[in-house]
Amino acid sequence: MICCLSAKAREQKQRNREIEKQLLLDKKNQRRELILLLFGAEGSGKSTLMKQMRIMYGTGYSEEDKRSFVKFVYQNIFLAMQSMIRAMDTLKIQYRDKRNEQKHAALVRSVDYETVTILEPQYVEAIKSLWSDPGMKECYDRRREYQLIDSAKYYLDSIDRIAAPDYLSTEQDILCARILINGITEYSFDFENITFRIIKNDARRSEHRKWIRYFDNAFAIIFVAALDEYDHVLAESDNENQMEESIALFRTIVTNRGYRNFPVVLFLNKKDLLEEKTMYSHLVDYFPEFDGPKRDAQAAREFILKMFLRRIVPAVDALVPMTAIAPIERVK
Repeated sequence: MICCLSAKAREQKQRNREIEKQLLLDKKNQRRELILLLFGAEGSGKSTLMKQMRIMYGTGYSEEDKRSFVKFVYQNIFLAMQSMIRAMDTLKIQYRDKRNEQKHAALVRSVDYETVTILEPQYVEAIKSLWSDPGMKECYDRRREYQLIDSAKYYLDSIDRIAAPDYLSTEQDILCARILINGITEYSFDFENITFRIIKNDARRSEHRKWIRYFDNAFAIIFVAALDEYDHVLAESDNENQMEESIALFRTIVTNRGYRNFPVVLFLNKKDLLEEKTMYSHLVDYFPEFDGPKRDAQAAREFILKMFLRRIVPAVDALVPMTAIAPIERVK
């Protein structure tokens, strides 16, 4: 009887050890979800950052996904060209080719770009002719004086490839595509046994308080700001500076009571565009308090960082990686 009980006890003890081992393994393998709240002004690169995370750490983009982006690429081409055609009038720049002024510009302007799903030959011809016009090149060089999507040159330089009958969006095409979405979007991906849930809010500055309470369990805030926007004006107001608006939004977010316990990552974006822009557009012309040298991107970055940080409470912990959205390899 003692031997029998001893055998049963040993068997139970072994089972207990196996269960405990499995519980430890389950706990180790249990996925932890971290919620990251993504903020930034319009055009800062929030959506591009989310798309890069999907490419690098998530499922990427299937052939079907790439096919679904084709129409958005087409729409971005029309959006860019229409913006420049309007700017040609506003800036009083003359077309060198009269056909562009008398025919092609009117043809492209007549299209409701949000409804575009195909690129018809007559529009491709008009867009190519307009883009090759020296007057349009001058207009592009003065793009800081009006609203133009960052990807304009990328798409227009690639018009022959994009207009091909068998065109399928590449990952770079997708990264450059601008899709206007108002409200909240999210994407989740797994990395090193942790599920990251990124929630992007495109609400206006005055609307953020409405949804703060829904994410009181968030892990951190990522705020994206574009370094090259110091000479931009707001789309809705030619008298307001876009970087000032971005700084105001940053302050609204990080000083809000609902967010004060969250660590903050300040992601200064579009470093490559800043380095290009400081060669011809001087920061001191828009922010007179800047006392650094002209054509010095490093001095400009440091000044912009200080502008953001001095607007917030000292308790906020801000991490500041200096990086650019493109190419993909730079965001790791």
